[in-house]
Amino acid sequence: MSGAVSPRTHRLPLRRLLTVSRPALWVNTVGTLVTGVWLSGRLYTLDPATLLLLAYLTLPFNLLIYGLNDLSDREEDARSSRKGGWQGARLTLAEGGPLLRATLLLNVPALLLLTLLLPPAATAVLLLSAVLFAAYSLPPLRLKGRPFLDGLSNVAYALPLILPALTLGSPAPWGPLLALMSYSVGKHAFDAAQDIPADRAAGTRTVATTLGVRGSAAYALAWFALAAALLWPASKLTALALLLTCGGMALGLLRRPTPERAARLYPLSIVTPWIVGAVAGVQLVYLLARGQWTGL
Repeated sequence: MSGAVSPRTHRLPLRRLLTVSRPALWVNTVGTLVTGVWLSGRLYTLDPATLLLLAYLTLPFNLLIYGLNDLSDREEDARSSRKGGWQGARLTLAEGGPLLRATLLLNVPALLLLTLLLPPAATAVLLLSAVLFAAYSLPPLRLKGRPFLDGLSNVAYALPLILPALTLGSPAPWGPLLALMSYSVGKHAFDAAQDIPADRAAGTRTVATTLGVRGSAAYALAWFALAAALLWPASKLTALALLLTCGGMALGLLRRPTPERAARLYPLSIVTPWIVGAVAGVQLVYLLARGQWTGL
């Protein structure tokens, strides 16, 4: 079996590690960093530290995010119909140790190297993001089981946006950063709504189990509206794209507030970064081509 642990090496094959890291969601880390390079006005700068950051935010960082999450959520995932494929792995007990070792092996050396290459501020932001993701899944904090703190900790997804500016010495894109933080909090609440039955059965308290499906949809909609308002001064077109896609799916869940409806809308939630990012990217490339973009 391709995903089995070798009895001799006690290692997971690369294919299994890729499955756990959820490549469909790498846009949340890689895409955010690339957008940060765009916003810095240094799109064509081949900075070694930035390139290393880009490589790190692929398999290693996403294995940190989702590998630790899958290790901690085996009980919930066993009850979740959406796990076991591209939306997340179902881990066996035998895979736990090898996955943890692989996650540490891919992350610790890379983080140590990056601390040597990055300026102190960029290093601090990168480490904060890693710590928040680890704290989301692991005890003693396990923020996933702390309603509202679970979603607020997801601002970690937005932090790579500011890394290029801190690395290259460009002005920090504070408005887009705050907008992406707000989007991340809202998206967490929206995505968690489909897991309410599994989380309640496992005794896990989340923002979604606390608010219910309708409350989670309204809570997500408020954060999406705030994200669009924060993004409006930088790009009205991108703000509208965010409001139409994310606000639209939140309103759709409000109209029929059930976990099943949330699960059917989840694929749209997955592609919202691609849609909003494409709108922003086309606009930025247009401005770059005309020589009208100098960063924020």
